[in-house]
Amino acid sequence: MIPDPTDVSRRLDMALAGVAATFQGMTAHRQESNCECHWGSAEELALLKTPDVPLDDDLLRRTYWTTDWHYPGPLLRRILPQLTQGLVAGRVEPMAGMESLGRLFTAGRWQEWPTGQRDALREFLDTWWLHVLVEPDAKVPAHEALTLLAEITTKLTPWLTVWAELLADTVARRRLVTAVDEWMYDLLGDALPWSSWHNEDTWCPVLSLWVLRHAPAALREHDASPELHDHMRLLGLPYADRWDR
Repeated sequence: MIPDPTDVSRRLDMALAGVAATFQGMTAHRQESNCECHWGSAEELALLKTPDVPLDDDLLRRTYWTTDWHYPGPLLRRILPQLTQGLVAGRVEPMAGMESLGRLFTAGRWQEWPTGQRDALREFLDTWWLHVLVEPDAKVPAHEALTLLAEITTKLTPWLTVWAELLADTVARRRLVTAVDEWMYDLLGDALPWSSWHNEDTWCPVLSLWVLRHAPAALREHDASPELHDHMRLLGLPYADRWDR
C-alpha cells in the first residue's frame, strides 16, 4: 500500500515535535570542551551547555562536523531537535558525507539511551525515511538518507525492505533510478558506495543483490541511459567477468 504523502507529512511533523519535546532542556556535558582554534569560541561552547537556546546554522554545523567531543551523547541530545529539523529542510551538510554524521550517533551510543529517548529518535528516523521516499519535494536524496540511516542503526536490510515495499509509488521508483546512478561505479568494483564503520563487506553484496532485483524495471520506466543499463547487466556477472570483454 502506498502511503498518503499527507499522512506521512503529518506523521513527520509529529515525530519532529516528539524529538523537540523529548530532548527539551538537554545540554552538553558541563565538562565538555574543544579546541578554540578549530572548533569555536568559549562563548559558543557555553551555548551548548545552555538548554534550549537556538544555535545558528554555522555553529550547529561545526558542532555535528566535529568528531573529537569528549561526551558525544549529551552533545547529540542537545542538538538533536535542531538537527532533525535541519535534515528535513536539507540544511545538514556533513563534512565527509552522511556517513560522517552517522558516526556522531555511533559515538553518542544512542541505542543505550533511556527508552523514551530511543523511541523518539527511532520514530523520526522511520518517518523521515518514508518522507524521503514518497515526498516529491524531499530535500535529501534517498541514497544519502539510506547511508545515514544504515550508519545510525547499524542495519541496512530493514531500510531496503521498506524501499522495496514502496516501489509501487512513482516517486520511490524515481529515487531508485537516481540512487543506482550514484552507486553503480562503486558496486561494479564490489565496493559499498560509502565508507562504513559497520558491515561494509556484508552490506555491499546485499545492496548489489537488492539493486539487481528491484532496479531494472525502474531504469526501463525512466529511460535510463544505455550505459547505465549496460552497467546493470555487468553487475549481474561475477566480478572477474565484468571486465573480460
